[in-house]
Amino acid sequence: MLVVFGSVNADLVFPVLELPRPGETVLATAHRQEAGGKGANQAVAAARAGAEVRFVGCVGRDAFGAELRRGLVEAGVDDRALRTVVDLPSGLAVVAVDARGENQILVAGGANLAARADDVPADWLGPGTTLLCQNELPPAETHRALARAKAAGARTVLNLAPAAPVPEAVLRTVDVLVVNRIEAEALLGAPVRDPDAAARELHRRFGVHAVLTLGGEGAVSVHAGGHHRVPALPVEPVDTTGAGDAFCGVFAAGLDRGLPPEAALAEAAVAAGLATTAVGARAGLPDAVRIRALLPRLGPVRRLA
Repeated sequence: MLVVFGSVNADLVFPVLELPRPGETVLATAHRQEAGGKGANQAVAAARAGAEVRFVGCVGRDAFGAELRRGLVEAGVDDRALRTVVDLPSGLAVVAVDARGENQILVAGGANLAARADDVPADWLGPGTTLLCQNELPPAETHRALARAKAAGARTVLNLAPAAPVPEAVLRTVDVLVVNRIEAEALLGAPVRDPDAAARELHRRFGVHAVLTLGGEGAVSVHAGGHHRVPALPVEPVDTTGAGDAFCGVFAAGLDRGLPPEAALAEAAVAAGLATTAVGARAGLPDAVRIRALLPRLGPVRRLA
């Protein structure tokens, strides 16, 4: 069972020719509303990949909240621990996406700020459970949820997005750490010039299974059982907004169902690539059939050590 303790937002998306620079006003060609939030996106990605997923978080008592709950349920995610709060609006994100598929995102946490580690039922944590967290909820609550899960014998997965400092004591409660270059640099305090060396250092320094995602260059995985490099799926990206969430959700789902890390890594890379081929954070999230059908197009996962 995969338990996701995370954020859920309504996304207001604005396609633009060029992303705005500081102080610049850019006219969008259109706008649309979608369901989002890193936690909810990862939960949906995992559910579509075939995992049993339970979501823990908060929405406001507003129209956004009702739609966000419905979107999770329709994706097959258990919403029993999705709490509705009265005094805060649902989380909201504004997303600008340029003609190359690159994006800028501004998030207002809203009801997500009311999420508490104790919202995760104790009987959902234990051996056989994977807890997946991100970095959009109050940090202290995310850290407490990880500590509770670790103490109960669950596997703990942290996607450190968006980037922020994390106490080393917290990282010691994390089994699997998923970061991109920016997030890795925030932890290591140095530029990532050699991704393989950076992933090895994250593993050595914090004792985690370190996964460093590299966009169009694939991803690196270093854990006690080996060092692997997975390529990116060859695609023409339309919108990169949901790629990282697709990767994290599908990777956690693979680990939860007992796949070897390199097999989970391959499925995650395929899902991330497919997520960039449709507009929106969730529109391109693939199901298990599509992921497995396209695995042969990915190329081999190379073992480096």
